[in-house]
Amino acid sequence: MRDHRSVGFGVYVHVPFCARACDYCDFAKWTDREHLIPAYVEACRVDLARRASAGNLPPATSVFFGGGTPSLLTARDLLSILDAIPRVGDAEVTVECNPDSVDADKLAAYRAGGVTRLSFGVQSMRTHVLSALGRTHDPANVRRVVAWTREAGFATFNLDLIYGTPGETADDWRATLADVLELDPPHVSAYALTVEGSTPLGRRVADGAPAPRDDDQAAKYEVADDVLGAAGLEWYEVSNWSRPGHECRHNLLTWGGGDYLAIGCAAHGHRAGRRWWNVRTPERYVERITAGLDPESGHEQLDSARRDEEAIALALRTRAGAVLPSAAVGVAEDLADAGLVTLAGDRVVLTRRGRLLASDVTARLLVAADDVGTRYA
Repeated sequence: MRDHRSVGFGVYVHVPFCARACDYCDFAKWTDREHLIPAYVEACRVDLARRASAGNLPPATSVFFGGGTPSLLTARDLLSILDAIPRVGDAEVTVECNPDSVDADKLAAYRAGGVTRLSFGVQSMRTHVLSALGRTHDPANVRRVVAWTREAGFATFNLDLIYGTPGETADDWRATLADVLELDPPHVSAYALTVEGSTPLGRRVADGAPAPRDDDQAAKYEVADDVLGAAGLEWYEVSNWSRPGHECRHNLLTWGGGDYLAIGCAAHGHRAGRRWWNVRTPERYVERITAGLDPESGHEQLDSARRDEEAIALALRTRAGAVLPSAAVGVAEDLADAGLVTLAGDRVVLTRRGRLLASDVTARLLVAADDVGTRYA
Protein backbone atom coordinates (compact mmCIF):
# COMPACT_ATOMS: atom_id res chain seq x y z
CA MET A 1 0.00 0.00 0.00
CA ARG A 2 1.24 3.49 -0.79
CA ASP A 3 1.84 5.68 2.22
CA HIS A 4 1.59 9.41 1.53
CA ARG A 5 1.59 10.16 5.21
CA SER A 6 0.56 13.36 6.92
CA VAL A 7 3.53 15.29 8.23
CA GLY A 8 1.65 18.31 9.55
CA PHE A 9 -0.03 21.27 7.93
CA GLY A 10 1.78 24.37 6.74
CA VAL A 11 0.89 27.86 5.56
CA TYR A 12 3.07 29.66 3.04
CA VAL A 13 2.61 33.43 2.78
CA HIS A 14 4.21 35.14 -0.21
CA VAL A 15 5.27 38.77 0.23
CA PRO A 16 6.20 40.03 -3.26
CA PHE A 17 7.69 43.43 -2.39
CA CYS A 18 11.40 44.29 -2.62
CA ALA A 19 13.37 47.49 -2.21
CA ARG A 20 15.65 46.33 -5.03
CA ALA A 21 15.67 43.24 -7.25
CA CYS A 22 18.76 41.04 -6.99
CA ASP A 23 20.43 40.41 -10.34
CA TYR A 24 19.93 36.62 -10.21
CA CYS A 25 16.38 36.41 -8.82
CA ASP A 26 13.42 35.39 -10.96
CA PHE A 27 10.90 34.94 -8.14
CA ALA A 28 7.60 36.83 -8.23
CA LYS A 29 8.64 40.18 -6.76
CA TRP A 30 8.20 43.87 -7.51
CA THR A 31 10.23 46.94 -6.56
CA ASP A 32 7.64 49.55 -7.55
CA ARG A 33 4.51 48.38 -5.74
CA GLU A 34 5.05 49.39 -2.11
CA HIS A 35 1.93 51.56 -2.34
CA LEU A 36 -0.02 48.27 -2.54
CA ILE A 37 1.25 46.96 0.79
CA PRO A 38 -1.72 48.05 2.98
CA ALA A 39 -4.27 46.56 0.58
CA TYR A 40 -2.17 43.43 0.10
CA VAL A 41 -1.82 42.82 3.83
CA GLU A 42 -5.57 43.24 4.26
CA ALA A 43 -6.22 40.85 1.35
CA CYS A 44 -4.05 38.19 3.00
CA ARG A 45 -5.98 38.57 6.25
CA VAL A 46 -9.33 38.36 4.47
CA ASP A 47 -8.22 35.32 2.48
CA LEU A 48 -7.22 33.55 5.70
CA ALA A 49 -10.44 34.50 7.48
CA ARG A 50 -12.58 33.13 4.64
CA ARG A 51 -10.69 29.86 4.59
CA ALA A 52 -11.02 29.54 8.36
CA SER A 53 -14.78 30.20 8.15
CA ALA A 54 -15.11 27.54 5.47
CA GLY A 55 -13.32 25.00 7.67
CA ASN A 56 -10.31 24.83 5.34
CA LEU A 57 -7.69 26.16 7.73
CA PRO A 58 -6.65 23.63 10.38
CA PRO A 59 -4.09 24.71 12.98
CA ALA A 60 -0.73 25.04 11.28
CA THR A 61 2.35 23.22 12.46
CA SER A 62 4.51 25.61 10.43
CA VAL A 63 4.17 29.01 8.79
CA PHE A 64 6.67 30.40 6.30
CA PHE A 65 6.78 34.01 5.11
CA GLY A 66 8.74 34.04 1.85
CA GLY A 67 9.29 36.48 -0.95
CA GLY A 68 10.20 38.89 -2.21
CA THR A 69 11.26 40.48 1.07
CA PRO A 70 8.82 39.75 3.91
CA SER A 71 10.90 41.86 6.29
CA LEU A 72 10.07 44.90 4.14
CA LEU A 73 6.66 44.89 5.87
CA THR A 74 6.38 46.60 9.22
CA ALA A 75 6.35 44.16 12.11
CA ARG A 76 2.75 45.22 12.81
CA ASP A 77 1.61 44.34 9.28
CA LEU A 78 3.41 41.00 9.16
CA LEU A 79 2.17 39.99 12.59
CA SER A 80 -1.39 40.94 11.66
CA ILE A 81 -1.22 38.27 8.96
CA LEU A 82 0.32 35.78 11.37
CA ASP A 83 -2.44 36.46 13.90
CA ALA A 84 -5.00 35.35 11.30
CA ILE A 85 -3.40 31.89 11.11
CA PRO A 86 -4.48 29.34 13.74
CA ARG A 87 -1.41 27.43 14.95
CA VAL A 88 -0.55 24.53 17.21
CA GLY A 89 1.24 25.46 20.40
CA ASP A 90 4.75 24.69 19.19
CA ALA A 91 4.31 25.83 15.59
CA GLU A 92 7.41 26.92 13.72
CA VAL A 93 7.04 30.41 12.21
CA THR A 94 9.79 31.48 9.79
CA VAL A 95 10.31 34.91 8.24
CA GLU A 96 12.78 35.46 5.40
CA CYS A 97 14.75 38.65 5.99
CA ASN A 98 17.07 40.91 4.07
CA PRO A 99 19.79 42.15 6.45
CA ASP A 100 19.11 45.67 5.16
CA SER A 101 15.41 45.72 6.09
CA VAL A 102 15.45 44.77 9.78
CA ASP A 103 16.66 46.35 12.98
CA ALA A 104 16.76 45.32 16.61
CA ASP A 105 13.27 46.66 17.33
CA LYS A 106 11.69 44.84 14.38
CA LEU A 107 13.28 41.52 15.32
CA ALA A 108 12.21 41.93 18.95
CA ALA A 109 8.65 42.62 17.78
CA TYR A 110 8.71 39.54 15.58
CA ARG A 111 9.77 37.38 18.51
CA ALA A 112 7.19 38.86 20.85
CA GLY A 113 4.52 38.34 18.20
CA GLY A 114 5.12 34.62 17.71
CA VAL A 115 7.85 34.34 15.07
CA THR A 116 10.21 31.52 16.07
CA ARG A 117 12.74 31.36 13.24
CA LEU A 118 14.48 33.80 10.89
CA SER A 119 16.18 33.13 7.56
CA PHE A 120 18.65 35.76 6.40
CA GLY A 121 19.65 36.17 2.77
CA VAL A 122 23.41 36.50 3.26
CA GLN A 123 24.61 34.95 -0.04
CA SER A 124 28.27 35.90 0.53
CA MET A 125 30.56 37.60 3.02
CA ARG A 126 32.72 39.09 0.27
CA THR A 127 31.72 42.55 -0.96
CA HIS A 128 32.72 42.03 -4.59
CA VAL A 129 30.63 38.86 -4.75
CA LEU A 130 27.65 40.64 -3.21
CA SER A 131 28.07 43.40 -5.79
CA ALA A 132 28.13 40.84 -8.63
CA LEU A 133 24.83 39.44 -7.32
CA GLY A 134 23.22 42.87 -7.01
CA ARG A 135 22.90 42.62 -3.23
CA THR A 136 22.74 45.83 -1.20
CA HIS A 137 23.93 44.70 2.24
CA ASP A 138 27.49 44.31 3.41
CA PRO A 139 29.05 41.73 5.76
CA ALA A 140 28.85 44.13 8.70
CA ASN A 141 25.04 44.13 8.36
CA VAL A 142 25.03 40.36 8.70
CA ARG A 143 27.04 40.46 11.90
CA ARG A 144 24.69 43.09 13.34
CA VAL A 145 21.49 41.21 12.51
CA VAL A 146 22.81 37.98 14.01
CA ALA A 147 23.61 39.85 17.23
CA TRP A 148 20.12 41.39 17.21
CA THR A 149 18.60 37.97 16.55
CA ARG A 150 20.20 36.55 19.65
CA GLU A 151 19.30 39.61 21.72
CA ALA A 152 15.66 39.19 20.66
CA GLY A 153 15.67 35.63 22.01
CA PHE A 154 15.53 33.57 18.82
CA ALA A 155 16.78 30.05 19.46
CA THR A 156 17.12 29.18 15.80
CA PHE A 157 17.87 30.98 12.56
CA ASN A 158 19.30 30.31 9.12
CA LEU A 159 22.01 31.98 7.06
CA ASP A 160 21.37 31.49 3.34
CA LEU A 161 24.39 31.38 0.99
CA ILE A 162 25.01 31.20 -2.76
CA TYR A 163 28.16 29.72 -4.28
CA GLY A 164 29.58 29.72 -7.79
CA THR A 165 29.17 33.40 -8.67
CA PRO A 166 31.53 34.32 -11.53
CA GLY A 167 34.46 36.13 -9.94
CA GLU A 168 34.14 34.24 -6.66
CA THR A 169 37.41 32.36 -6.06
CA ALA A 170 37.83 29.23 -3.99
CA ASP A 171 39.44 31.40 -1.31
CA ASP A 172 36.45 33.76 -1.38
CA TRP A 173 34.09 30.86 -0.75
CA ARG A 174 36.21 29.44 2.06
CA ALA A 175 36.38 32.90 3.63
CA THR A 176 32.60 33.27 3.41
CA LEU A 177 32.12 29.94 5.16
CA ALA A 178 34.67 30.84 7.83
CA ASP A 179 33.04 34.23 8.47
CA VAL A 180 29.59 32.65 8.66
CA LEU A 181 30.76 29.98 11.09
CA GLU A 182 32.25 32.66 13.33
CA LEU A 183 28.62 33.70 13.89
CA ASP A 184 27.79 30.17 15.13
CA PRO A 185 24.57 29.72 13.13
CA PRO A 186 22.41 26.69 13.96
CA HIS A 187 21.42 26.31 10.29
CA VAL A 188 23.05 27.14 6.95
CA SER A 189 21.61 26.79 3.44
CA ALA A 190 23.95 26.86 0.43
CA TYR A 191 22.72 26.92 -3.15
CA ALA A 192 24.55 26.88 -6.45
CA LEU A 193 23.96 30.06 -8.42
CA THR A 194 21.60 29.42 -11.32
CA VAL A 195 21.22 31.70 -14.32
CA GLU A 196 17.68 32.56 -15.38
CA GLY A 197 17.32 34.19 -18.78
CA SER A 198 14.82 36.82 -17.65
CA THR A 199 17.13 38.30 -14.98
CA PRO A 200 19.87 40.95 -15.30
CA LEU A 201 22.42 38.21 -14.68
CA GLY A 202 20.85 36.07 -17.39
CA ARG A 203 21.00 38.92 -19.86
CA ARG A 204 24.64 39.59 -19.05
CA VAL A 205 25.51 35.95 -19.60
CA ALA A 206 23.59 35.95 -22.89
CA ASP A 207 25.70 38.95 -23.94
CA GLY A 208 28.90 37.04 -23.24
CA ALA A 209 29.64 37.55 -19.57
CA PRO A 210 31.06 34.54 -17.69
CA ALA A 211 28.55 31.95 -16.52
CA PRO A 212 28.83 29.74 -13.43
CA ARG A 213 30.91 26.61 -14.09
CA ASP A 214 29.68 23.17 -13.08
CA ASP A 215 33.13 22.00 -11.96
CA ASP A 216 33.64 25.12 -9.84
CA GLN A 217 30.24 24.72 -8.19
CA ALA A 218 30.80 21.02 -7.51
CA ALA A 219 34.13 21.76 -5.84
CA LYS A 220 32.57 24.50 -3.73
CA TYR A 221 29.73 22.21 -2.68
CA GLU A 222 32.26 19.68 -1.44
CA VAL A 223 34.11 22.40 0.46
CA ALA A 224 30.84 23.52 2.08
CA ASP A 225 29.98 19.97 3.08
CA ASP A 226 33.43 19.44 4.61
CA VAL A 227 33.57 22.77 6.43
CA LEU A 228 30.00 22.80 7.70
CA GLY A 229 30.15 19.15 8.72
CA ALA A 230 33.38 19.71 10.66
CA ALA A 231 31.64 22.56 12.50
CA GLY A 232 28.83 20.28 13.64
CA LEU A 233 26.22 21.18 11.04
CA GLU A 234 25.00 17.97 9.41
CA TRP A 235 23.48 17.86 5.96
CA TYR A 236 19.83 16.88 6.11
CA GLU A 237 18.83 17.94 2.59
CA VAL A 238 21.04 18.45 -0.45
CA SER A 239 21.36 22.20 0.13
CA ASN A 240 20.79 22.42 3.88
CA TRP A 241 22.89 21.78 6.97
CA SER A 242 21.91 22.20 10.61
CA ARG A 243 22.70 21.34 14.17
CA PRO A 244 20.41 18.62 15.58
CA GLY A 245 16.95 19.98 16.27
CA HIS A 246 17.35 23.07 14.09
CA GLU A 247 16.12 21.62 10.80
CA CYS A 248 13.48 23.75 9.07
CA ARG A 249 10.21 22.03 9.92
CA HIS A 250 8.28 23.78 7.17
CA ASN A 251 10.70 22.56 4.52
CA LEU A 252 10.62 19.06 5.98
CA LEU A 253 6.84 19.18 5.61
CA THR A 254 7.05 20.11 1.93
CA TRP A 255 9.77 17.54 1.20
CA GLY A 256 7.60 15.00 3.02
CA GLY A 257 4.67 15.54 0.67
CA GLY A 258 2.61 17.27 3.36
CA ASP A 259 -0.25 19.72 2.90
CA TYR A 260 0.30 23.46 2.91
CA LEU A 261 -1.90 26.44 2.12
CA ALA A 262 -0.94 29.15 -0.36
CA ILE A 263 -1.59 32.74 0.73
CA GLY A 264 -0.64 35.72 -1.41
CA CYS A 265 0.09 36.24 -5.07
CA ALA A 266 2.14 33.57 -6.88
CA ALA A 267 2.03 31.30 -3.82
CA HIS A 268 1.80 27.56 -4.38
CA GLY A 269 -0.16 25.15 -2.20
CA HIS A 270 -0.74 21.42 -1.93
CA ARG A 271 -3.45 19.29 -0.38
CA ALA A 272 -3.93 15.53 -0.80
CA GLY A 273 -2.28 15.39 -4.20
CA ARG A 274 -3.88 18.55 -5.54
CA ARG A 275 -1.34 21.29 -6.26
CA TRP A 276 -2.43 24.84 -7.06
CA TRP A 277 -1.00 28.32 -7.51
CA ASN A 278 -2.44 31.78 -7.08
CA VAL A 279 -2.59 34.67 -9.55
CA ARG A 280 0.89 36.07 -10.08
CA THR A 281 0.68 39.81 -9.42
CA PRO A 282 -0.22 41.60 -6.18
CA GLU A 283 -2.81 43.75 -7.98
CA ARG A 284 -4.71 40.72 -9.24
CA TYR A 285 -4.56 39.03 -5.85
CA VAL A 286 -6.00 42.10 -4.13
CA GLU A 287 -8.66 42.48 -6.82
CA ARG A 288 -9.81 38.88 -6.55
CA ILE A 289 -9.94 38.83 -2.78
CA THR A 290 -11.74 42.20 -2.69
CA ALA A 291 -14.31 40.84 -5.17
CA GLY A 292 -14.89 37.76 -3.01
CA LEU A 293 -13.25 35.44 -5.55
CA ASP A 294 -10.79 32.61 -5.10
CA PRO A 295 -7.24 33.77 -5.98
CA GLU A 296 -6.34 30.44 -7.57
CA SER A 297 -4.92 30.73 -11.07
CA GLY A 298 -4.38 27.07 -11.94
CA HIS A 299 -3.98 23.59 -10.50
CA GLU A 300 -3.00 20.03 -11.23
CA GLN A 301 -4.22 16.81 -9.64
CA LEU A 302 -1.47 14.27 -9.07
CA ASP A 303 -2.54 10.66 -9.49
CA SER A 304 -1.18 8.04 -7.13
CA ALA A 305 1.66 7.01 -9.45
CA ARG A 306 2.82 10.61 -9.83
CA ARG A 307 2.68 11.13 -6.09
CA ASP A 308 4.82 8.03 -5.63
CA GLU A 309 7.39 9.38 -8.07
CA GLU A 310 7.51 12.76 -6.34
CA ALA A 311 7.79 11.07 -2.96
CA ILE A 312 10.90 9.21 -4.13
CA ALA A 313 12.43 12.31 -5.71
CA LEU A 314 11.86 14.47 -2.64
CA ALA A 315 12.91 11.83 -0.13
CA LEU A 316 16.14 11.17 -2.03
CA ARG A 317 17.18 14.77 -1.41
CA THR A 318 17.10 14.18 2.34
CA ARG A 319 19.38 12.44 4.79
CA ALA A 320 16.64 9.90 5.55
CA GLY A 321 16.61 8.74 1.93
CA ALA A 322 13.82 6.93 0.12
CA VAL A 323 12.18 3.52 0.32
CA LEU A 324 12.11 1.97 -3.14
CA PRO A 325 9.90 -0.71 -4.71
CA SER A 326 11.57 -4.04 -5.39
CA ALA A 327 11.76 -3.24 -9.12
CA ALA A 328 14.33 -0.52 -8.41
CA VAL A 329 16.58 -2.49 -6.05
CA GLY A 330 18.84 -3.76 -8.80
CA VAL A 331 19.50 -0.28 -10.12
CA ALA A 332 20.04 0.97 -6.57
CA GLU A 333 22.67 -1.72 -6.06
CA ASP A 334 24.42 -0.65 -9.28
CA LEU A 335 24.35 2.96 -8.09
CA ALA A 336 25.80 1.84 -4.75
CA ASP A 337 28.64 0.06 -6.57
CA ALA A 338 29.30 3.32 -8.42
CA GLY A 339 29.52 5.23 -5.14
CA LEU A 340 26.41 7.31 -5.74
CA VAL A 341 24.14 5.90 -3.03
CA THR A 342 24.33 3.80 0.10
CA LEU A 343 21.80 1.15 1.00
CA ALA A 344 20.64 1.20 4.62
CA GLY A 345 18.11 -1.54 5.22
CA ASP A 346 15.18 -0.78 2.94
CA ARG A 347 16.36 2.76 2.24
CA VAL A 348 18.58 4.30 -0.40
CA VAL A 349 20.53 7.42 0.57
CA LEU A 350 22.61 9.66 -1.67
CA THR A 351 26.32 9.85 -1.02
CA ARG A 352 27.99 13.21 -1.39
CA ARG A 353 28.94 12.32 -4.95
CA GLY A 354 25.35 11.25 -5.48
CA ARG A 355 24.10 14.58 -4.19
CA LEU A 356 26.15 16.31 -6.88
CA LEU A 357 24.37 14.13 -9.45
CA ALA A 358 21.01 14.00 -7.69
CA SER A 359 18.89 14.64 -10.78
CA ASP A 360 20.54 11.86 -12.78
CA VAL A 361 20.43 9.38 -9.90
CA THR A 362 16.78 10.15 -9.24
CA ALA A 363 15.88 9.73 -12.91
CA ARG A 364 17.53 6.30 -13.05
CA LEU A 365 15.69 5.11 -9.97
CA LEU A 366 12.34 6.42 -11.18
CA VAL A 367 12.74 4.68 -14.53
CA ALA A 368 13.53 1.47 -12.69
CA ALA A 369 10.56 1.86 -10.37
CA ASP A 370 8.34 2.08 -13.47
CA ASP A 371 5.22 3.06 -11.54
CA VAL A 372 5.33 -0.02 -9.36
CA GLY A 373 4.87 2.32 -6.41
CA THR A 374 6.60 2.97 -3.14
CA ARG A 375 5.77 3.96 0.33
CA TYR A 376 7.17 7.19 1.66
CA ALA A 377 8.06 6.84 5.30
